[in-house]
Amino acid sequence: MAFGSRAAGSGKHRGSSRLSRKTAGYAGIAALATTGVVGTLAAPAFAADNSAAPSMEDTGQNAIVVADDLQDDIEVQAESQQRAAEAVAAQAQAEAEAKQRAAEAKRTAEAAEAKAKAERESAERAAREEARKRLNAFVAPIDGSYVSTQYGAGGGMWSSGSHTGIDFHAGTGTSVQAVGAGTVVEAGWGGAYGNNVVIKHNDGTYTQYGHLDSLSVSAGETVTPGQQIGLSGSTGNSSGPHLHFEARTGATYGSDINPLTYLRNHGVSI
Repeated sequence: MAFGSRAAGSGKHRGSSRLSRKTAGYAGIAALATTGVVGTLAAPAFAADNSAAPSMEDTGQNAIVVADDLQDDIEVQAESQQRAAEAVAAQAQAEAEAKQRAAEAKRTAEAAEAKAKAERESAERAAREEARKRLNAFVAPIDGSYVSTQYGAGGGMWSSGSHTGIDFHAGTGTSVQAVGAGTVVEAGWGGAYGNNVVIKHNDGTYTQYGHLDSLSVSAGETVTPGQQIGLSGSTGNSSGPHLHFEARTGATYGSDINPLTYLRNHGVSI
């Protein structure tokens, strides 16, 4: 009665296990062997035992394999996702580094361009300043010469009774140059001055070059400091080859000033 209560209380029927069935089978074979009855009974007993053997599904082995496979799939998927994430991160880093290099290259190029521009502007300013200085500079009318007759010297050779300019020593054919930038207001025969050139300079003063053998400029032409305007000679009222040089405050005769002082005031060392 107690056994019956246990079976009812469990709520399910549990068949004998494979191990217990096999144990019982072996016991039966041993009993038959003792009695001498083995032949026809042994085979059915083994056959029954084999037919009663549970499959892999019945033992739960297949569930374990399936679970293992699922776990492997999850791990493979996780590894694949990890690699993909690492690849995305590496690509993002590479792109960021490329952008940084490009930005640095752009900044370097811009800095180089700014430096080159500044250097060009500086060179242009220097060139303009040099040109301005050159245009505003003054030079001697003949290179390497000296004054042979001073300003204001007296004598009968000059109609005014005194020398209105200075004479520079020069042989015939020596290059005569404009002492400063300006415009030629006269170029041709000047009576007692012979072939002469008169230049109005940018500061409003005038210079005259007399007794020239030949002229290199024409009236209305602009000249720069050191530009050749003619060749020295002995034309007009002259006792020999030389350059008569005058400085004036106006274009006409009689407005002369000391040429040596004029040149020195303009930075010419004579």
